[in-house]
Amino acid sequence: MTGRLKPQTLLAFGALVALLAAMAMYVNSRTPSLHPGTMEVRAKVITADDSEVRSSGLSHIGFQTLTVQILDPPFENQVVEALNSLNGQVDLENLFRPGDRIIAALILDETKGIHHVKAVDLYRQDNLLILFGLFVAALLIYAGVIGVKALISFVVTIFIIWEFLVTQILAGQPPLLTTTFTLILLSAVIIFMVAGLNRKGLTAFLGTISGLVITLLVTLYFGSRAGLFGMTQPYVNALIFSGYYDLDIRQIFYSAIILGASGAAMDIAMDIAASMDEIRLKKPDITVPELIRSGVTVGRQVIGTMTTTLLLAYSGGYLTLLMIFRVKDPSFMRMINLKIVSAEIMRTLIGSVGLVMVAPITALLGGIIILGFSRQKK
Repeated sequence: MTGRLKPQTLLAFGALVALLAAMAMYVNSRTPSLHPGTMEVRAKVITADDSEVRSSGLSHIGFQTLTVQILDPPFENQVVEALNSLNGQVDLENLFRPGDRIIAALILDETKGIHHVKAVDLYRQDNLLILFGLFVAALLIYAGVIGVKALISFVVTIFIIWEFLVTQILAGQPPLLTTTFTLILLSAVIIFMVAGLNRKGLTAFLGTISGLVITLLVTLYFGSRAGLFGMTQPYVNALIFSGYYDLDIRQIFYSAIILGASGAAMDIAMDIAASMDEIRLKKPDITVPELIRSGVTVGRQVIGTMTTTLLLAYSGGYLTLLMIFRVKDPSFMRMINLKIVSAEIMRTLIGSVGLVMVAPITALLGGIIILGFSRQKK
């Protein structure tokens, strides 16, 4: 365990705290996207009238009349009536019960009084923050300064994806080009943050980029032949009907494929580079061919489970669809050619091809960079 409070650990932890504080200040300074006459607050449900609700299983149609107590200023402790409209959209709507803490949208009149209140969703933020705190604690206790670096890269990744990638694509920039540039930037930030500016980090970075290039080429080649235009992605219709008619949905779909595969490719490249660097340290007299063979062996072991990991990850997101197939029992030809199934098969296989190719390329690069460069310096 490497969790001692060494100077570098304190410095890294201070950098993490400073980064989180800066991002919190940035988020708080952002102009709210709500209408000027609307604000969102936390509220507690006191009573719930379900007389106008018609239910069928988990689906509900109608509306609830709620009595809620506002928990946030400037209307703290004020008790008001709120409306919860239900249209049968189980994935988006909630049937609230007394005691629930919810988010309520307040419609204000010109005198800043409350004109209307609409129940929006359950307030889940506290539990999610506790879960994040558990993750942070476990990572710091086990990994020490490396854990702090990993957290910094984690936060920076979220920030770059949200503030740069998503924003630039919505602004009309080419999705595939923007995503490729973003992934190169993220790979550099994450790998060099965790591994450091050394031969191990350079090997992992170049191995990751090679996987990104291969995944991109395979995506472009097979994507145009599969007749998939990206309309199977979640909320794509809502995005288009929000006014973004000119977005290249097919390129966004391709971008999602390489974005999803890049994390696993980075993981494999780092595993192999770290293993080869450790072998060099333990056996300084090892030759370049021997080190490459060791890297290939490690890569084979990692690939053996990583491709299945991708399959399980994608299957987990569509478990209910698989259950529908068991219930309806369609033919294999119909099932495999269904648009949404073909899209996920393509996503899984392209990601797996990239992973398989990353391993030997990283091993070859590692033999040249990790050992070759160090021998030249002697």
